[in-house]
Amino acid sequence: MPLRVIFMGTPDFSVPTLRAIAEAGHDIAAVYTQPPRAAGRRGLELTPSPVQREAERLGLEVRTPTSLKGEAEQQAFAALRADVAVVVAYGLLLPKPVLGATRLGCLNGHASLLPRWRGAAPIQRAIMAGDAETGMMVMRMEEGLDTGPVALVEKSSIGPDMTAGELHDRLMDIGASLMVEALTQLGINCLTFTRQATEGVTYARKIDKSETRVDWTRPAGEVHNHIRGLSPVPGAWCEVEIGGRMERLKLLRSTLSDGVGESGGILDDRLTVACGSGAVRLVEVQRAGGRPAAAQEFLRGAKIEKGTKLT
Repeated sequence: MPLRVIFMGTPDFSVPTLRAIAEAGHDIAAVYTQPPRAAGRRGLELTPSPVQREAERLGLEVRTPTSLKGEAEQQAFAALRADVAVVVAYGLLLPKPVLGATRLGCLNGHASLLPRWRGAAPIQRAIMAGDAETGMMVMRMEEGLDTGPVALVEKSSIGPDMTAGELHDRLMDIGASLMVEALTQLGINCLTFTRQATEGVTYARKIDKSETRVDWTRPAGEVHNHIRGLSPVPGAWCEVEIGGRMERLKLLRSTLSDGVGESGGILDDRLTVACGSGAVRLVEVQRAGGRPAAAQEFLRGAKIEKGTKLT
């Protein structure tokens, strides 16, 4: 049975779910997304979110409040008389009056196996921690941070060299089909919920710029997970001397390798770098202002010798 839905989301990750809900024939009463942000080289252009662009393409009403805490916004939300709200990476707090304003509550698509990795950056944190598995969950929202009961789960393995970007793309497609299935079951009154476990709770705090620089004194496995967990954005980085001056180098792909040496030292002509224990081989890097390049392409232009130290 088609439902009247309010969709709430902002980044690229949310777009497939919005599109899938529309294609499934549900009545989307309105789309909530964060307001356009300053972008462009000078930061003067206001750029709508990916969700806003998709909603406008679909001919849907778009609302971009800066907050939902005010009574007027809450009344406007309730006036839509929706059956359910679907939230996927919206980025704004939903107060209690909003959570209770729809007939069947709010469903959230979350990219982890709750209660592991509650919070803002579950995809990056799962890879940075070396997890071998994650997934998508559809849960009912409560006032707590990702604490609500779970309805549907689909697991996904994390390959040893998989980046956060690759996992992001896989999970956003899984999440779209999973949410449509949840709405189908909700529409015929057969969607059931299970309380989350109380053990194994971890929090995926937002990635801070201060933690993006690579620490080569850490074991190779941790360095590798750090690099791939932050790829492609915001990107792990280090500094290296090229042509007599220090340059910032963004590290996009790596793999575990053999080798022993001083931490941060380049061990061969394949961009293998010694860590606190073991080594990683850098597979793809990006110079400041440049484009991503395979290691061998980078080395042809940079002329970095064996023994050069990355810091």
